[in-house]
Amino acid sequence: MQLTLWTYEGPPHIGAMRIATSMRDLHYVLHAPQGDTYADLLFTMIERQDRRPPVTYTTFQARDLGGSTAELVKAAVAEAFERFRPAALLVGDSCTAELIQDQSGALAAGMQLPIPVVALELPAYSKKENWGAAETFYHLVRALLADQVPAPGSKRPPRDPARRPRANLLGPTVLGFRCRDDVTEIRRLLDALGIDVNVVAPLGASVDDLRRLPDADFNIDLYPEVSRTLTGWLNRSFGMPATRTIPMGVGATRDFIAEVAALAGVDPSPLLGGETPGAAGRSSSASRQPWYARSVDSTYLTGKRVFIFADATHAIAAARIAAEEMGFTVVGLGCYARDFARDVREAAARYGVEALISDDYLEVEKAIAAAAPELVLGTQMERHIAKRLGIACAVISSPIHVQDVPARYSPVYGFEGANVLFDSWVHPLVMGLEEHLLQMFRDDFEFNDAAPASHLPAVAAQTMAVAELGMSDADDGPAWTADGERELKKIPFFVRGKARRNTESYARSRGLSTITVETLYDAKAHFAR
Repeated sequence: MQLTLWTYEGPPHIGAMRIATSMRDLHYVLHAPQGDTYADLLFTMIERQDRRPPVTYTTFQARDLGGSTAELVKAAVAEAFERFRPAALLVGDSCTAELIQDQSGALAAGMQLPIPVVALELPAYSKKENWGAAETFYHLVRALLADQVPAPGSKRPPRDPARRPRANLLGPTVLGFRCRDDVTEIRRLLDALGIDVNVVAPLGASVDDLRRLPDADFNIDLYPEVSRTLTGWLNRSFGMPATRTIPMGVGATRDFIAEVAALAGVDPSPLLGGETPGAAGRSSSASRQPWYARSVDSTYLTGKRVFIFADATHAIAAARIAAEEMGFTVVGLGCYARDFARDVREAAARYGVEALISDDYLEVEKAIAAAAPELVLGTQMERHIAKRLGIACAVISSPIHVQDVPARYSPVYGFEGANVLFDSWVHPLVMGLEEHLLQMFRDDFEFNDAAPASHLPAVAAQTMAVAELGMSDADDGPAWTADGERELKKIPFFVRGKARRNTESYARSRGLSTITVETLYDAKAHFAR
């Protein structure tokens, strides 16, 4: 066992909470000690949910361990059913409750409630949050569709040619990365292809919606960490194929459209007409990203070293975008989900790097420091690591914090998602013509402390220059050392004068006769406070 301050994933019952909270009429009874209700904050604080998660805790205390905690489970289940009247009930244990082995799911199943009761057995000491979400989603759907599974060997009837193809969007949940907006973007793509959305689940779905999943012709596996187990079972039991392409980035979105069109039996050429790989320009692509990435200032980014660490879905997709669409060099690729290690290793081999599969943030930090990238694409954890190392960073995956749940429309999937990714990856690198100009003209005679601003009258400029010089000379202030002056020159010209005045003021206040590099930075720290 290893103590840690940060963790990429919570225990598996947090994954079950994500499924319950994503849906509309599902309730979760969690056998847990007093104190485990902390998990509510993940949804109300980070996701900004306007209601508590639909979870009833048994909240047993130390003194309850001397009696029957099983009775607490039965009382909590009965109370939750009477109070919330859900259409289905999940019952399971937290990691602490797992140790006292009350078998809460079996207890609830024996109460003969008039609704489906799904007992969850999620081993908290060997599995993690995403696995818990996937298992909960799978067992819930399997319980609800138990009476619809066709006999083995049955063939799925062909689609009525008079109706449009239908697809399920599976995998989006609360506390996922931009799931809400990704669903909207994928709906637009499917509508443009002439495909109807049958059910989106679990995000926003009801229990009755899950019973309608077999009405679709195929499934779209949007977030494999949550939905791949279920799409595999739907394929085996109902003959429903599923997509494998994650539509993140322009190239992957093109591939996704082609894959979906093949499954639906529709023609993708009208939608892909302006999306020829390698030739998409501003007017031909549905996304600005291909053109922006080829623009004059963006070529400045070519070859930038990028380290990517996230969940497997977003890490693999981000590596493709970075290498094929942004012109970056991938110097590190990894994920914290061991269940998807094989996928990440295959992707890493394409970029000539060794995959990092670890849930130890200290190991990730060490790898980032050794790779010395110029940009880190990661999770909230990597944001902290990059800040500590002084490296630009953009978040591309859960775990997230409040700033990664924006109020505005901000998908990462589809063509609009490619635009969002371009903006969020490029801006941290402080690129652009402004930086070029600062570098090119920093020593030009027009760009120095004494030079007036070009839009001011000459007389006023001279007055300002004289006044500024007078302020420095009149009181025989502190002298700048050569190193101090050299360091001052590194400050952009448009704020250099103010930096000089603040530093001299700081030096006078402390009785210093000379200003060194250290004085300059001490003054900067002083005024920053």
